[in-house]
Amino acid sequence: MKLQSQLNWAFTTLLLVILAVTGYVIYSMILGVLIDNERTELEQKGQLLVQILNERYQSQGGIEDFSNFLEEQDLQLFLYDRSQDQVLLSTMPQQYVRGFSANHYFANDREELWEAGNSKFVTSRILIYPDRTTLELILLTPLTDLQIIQQDFFRRLVIVFIVGTIAAVLLSYMLTNKLVTPLTKLKRELKKIEKRKFDDVERVKATGEIKEVEQSVYDMATELERYMTSQQAFFQNASHELKTPLMTIQGYAEGIRDGVFDKKDQEKGLEMMVTEVSRLKTIINEMILLAKLDSEQATYESERIEAAELVDQVLDRALPLVSENGIQLTHSVDHKSVFLADQEKLLRALVNITFNAIRHARSHVTITAKNQMIIVEDDGEGIPKELMPHIFHRFVKGKTGETGLGLAIARAIVEQSGGSITVGESGLGGAKFTITFPEPNSMI
Repeated sequence: MKLQSQLNWAFTTLLLVILAVTGYVIYSMILGVLIDNERTELEQKGQLLVQILNERYQSQGGIEDFSNFLEEQDLQLFLYDRSQDQVLLSTMPQQYVRGFSANHYFANDREELWEAGNSKFVTSRILIYPDRTTLELILLTPLTDLQIIQQDFFRRLVIVFIVGTIAAVLLSYMLTNKLVTPLTKLKRELKKIEKRKFDDVERVKATGEIKEVEQSVYDMATELERYMTSQQAFFQNASHELKTPLMTIQGYAEGIRDGVFDKKDQEKGLEMMVTEVSRLKTIINEMILLAKLDSEQATYESERIEAAELVDQVLDRALPLVSENGIQLTHSVDHKSVFLADQEKLLRALVNITFNAIRHARSHVTITAKNQMIIVEDDGEGIPKELMPHIFHRFVKGKTGETGLGLAIARAIVEQSGGSITVGESGLGGAKFTITFPEPNSMI
């Protein structure tokens, strides 16, 4: 069953249960309300009759006078003498008089609902002479009259419930349709993602939590497209990076085997083969490291790292390259700055970024560590704007880059450590890499 049908059935069932309970409660209460109202009306009629009797006949009025007057009123009533326990007048058949007498209703002034056979009556008792408590006027109304009103009211109520239920179900259908339609469209968009038709993915109009889901689906599609594109680029670049040294090695090896080279060229060829093998080894090792860093199984042993100690280790490792390229490497460190990360891996990331800056710098590289940031800047040509969004992808490198994996490794290490890395333009004229970590306390 579709979600929309499930929601409509659930809403309709709940509505019917609520209406059934409400109808039962109202049906049960309405008879009590009608009895109370009828008793009040009987009391008002009785008081009016008693007032007329008192004014017209006062103390000289006899029973016959009362009887003649009361019989003219077309009411169901009794004239009862409490002192004699006798019904003096009745406008109802004698069978009711006998039935009420047998149940002692006349003598019991607390019983307000009388029953005789299968009939029930609502009653009200009024003293004819307030100063003489022996003569009472008892008015009655059949309960069936009230039940007819009750049933008529309930029928009207059922009609209202039916109309309200139909309107509520139609409204429910409209609302659930509005709710489910974006989900149905999202399903179609997910099918496109499943078939890798990323260019055909369209935005879906929605609100609330469904809008958040839609945004997540769209972001997922964008990320999957970027990932697949980067994977294709990775395999293309990897094959190119691996193919070039292999072809060099193959060419020199075949030349040496076939005796094409003289002794001097053979030695040069062997040296070139060793260099290319070393390059291949470096690329493969970095690819393996990057795969481990991207894997969930990669182990990160976080510890508190002092920025001053970390920067000193980077300077020691960068000294040979600095001397070779004639670059000035300066640093500024806030000794209160502390990071929480895997020291060995973070050192590897910072070394990669620093070496990259040294290779692209003209004359100056700076390392700044303050608060929870490490900033590496150079005065080189900078990173082309079209290359900047992809600079941390695998095998993306500049003119003087080596394997194109150093910055990808650095990003993986920083992100696995809970930090972030960004690149921008430096005030020195070249590139500016900024590594940011959260406060150590917030990571514990």
